[in-house]
Amino acid sequence: MSSPLPPPPPPQWVVAMNSPMARPSKAASSIPDPPGFSSSRGGKQREKQQQQPAAMKRGETDDLKMKKAWEIAIAPSKQLPMNGIMMYMSGNSLQIFSIMMVFMLFKGPIQGLINTNAAFAKYETPTTRGRLIAVKAVYVLMQLLLLALGIWKVNGMGLLPTTRSDWLAWESERQPLERAYFAFR
Repeated sequence: MSSPLPPPPPPQWVVAMNSPMARPSKAASSIPDPPGFSSSRGGKQREKQQQQPAAMKRGETDDLKMKKAWEIAIAPSKQLPMNGIMMYMSGNSLQIFSIMMVFMLFKGPIQGLINTNAAFAKYETPTTRGRLIAVKAVYVLMQLLLLALGIWKVNGMGLLPTTRSDWLAWESERQPLERAYFAFR
């Protein structure tokens, strides 16, 4: 029996892909570093970061968290025009499409109201706790506006008991302004 032949060497492109590229020297490059970049592997950047007080970093982080919390609080207001147009265009008749639209219009704000604290939990720190109260209040207000839009739609569909019925016994009976008398010949 003969011994197996060794495998042929890999093509040149495979060798080039698997080997790291040689970096050009700084002197050979005529392109300057971008602003804020240091080519000395972070040595100068670490020194600058250590010089900044930790409280300043924490304050900047809290400001960013508050910005993001305000974005979340105002997000439901961006849905108001879209939902209003959709409710108007779906009509007031009782059809599966309009019923599903109203269901979705109520489902979102109710879930949002239930999960208010969970929505802002990741932005709450001891320093932002007091400022988040106003953010949460705006968020709740926006969710209530969406619920009001749903109530408007349900009323337009005739599903709210706004006219006299037997179970609304406290409402007085309405008297007609004119009486119709039929004459028989």
